[in-house]
Amino acid sequence: MSDKDLELGIQPLDAIMEERGLKNHDLVAASKDGLTHKQVQKGRKGRRLTRHIQDKIVAALSASTGEAYKLDQLFNYR
Repeated sequence: MSDKDLELGIQPLDAIMEERGLKNHDLVAASKDGLTHKQVQKGRKGRRLTRHIQDKIVAALSASTGEAYKLDQLFNYR
């Protein structure tokens, strides 16, 4: 895979976090699974992540907002 295959553009996760005024640290703090700032940043900017990391981000965002999010609401690739 080339670098272009890994870069998928800004993801819906970024817009949701911006709307709610959330920073990367808010998701890291809400995570019970050991999510890192770097993983959240990669997710927002569209770097291809494993399903496991995507699930961590979904759980952390749901915990920090009190709403239930699904994978396809946050990422436009699989």
